Amino acid sequence: QVRLVESGGGSAQPGGSLRLSCAASGSIFRVAAMGWYRQAPGKQRELVATIARIGGTNYADSVKGRFTISRDDAWNTIYLQMNSLKPEDTAVYYCKVQGALREYWGQGTQVTVSS
Repeated sequence: QVRLVESGGGSAQPGGSLRLSCAASGSIFRVAAMGWYRQAPGKQRELVATIARIGGTNYADSVKGRFTISRDDAWNTIYLQMNSLKPEDTAVYYCKVQGALREYWGQGTQVTVSS
């Protein structure tokens, strides 16, 4: 029933920008937080940024000052504005929604930063 669909991934040059979107459909009971995670080849999935009803926003040190997470008022969509992209930002980016009963994950979208 619940489906998270990410969009906006693709290729960019170092210093460029991309904006990721994650649209949630279906019924998610009491969204507590939403966030973005990423996984590079051969590495574990890591937190990029989160936004929560309690606690506000949180960013990984590696993206702080460059990435911005935001949401719509209904907590149905989250965005990740990525500026000043670096090659090390290359990864599959996943959207996550934390509901009261469980968490939901998107399918992931590839972001590639290279020159």
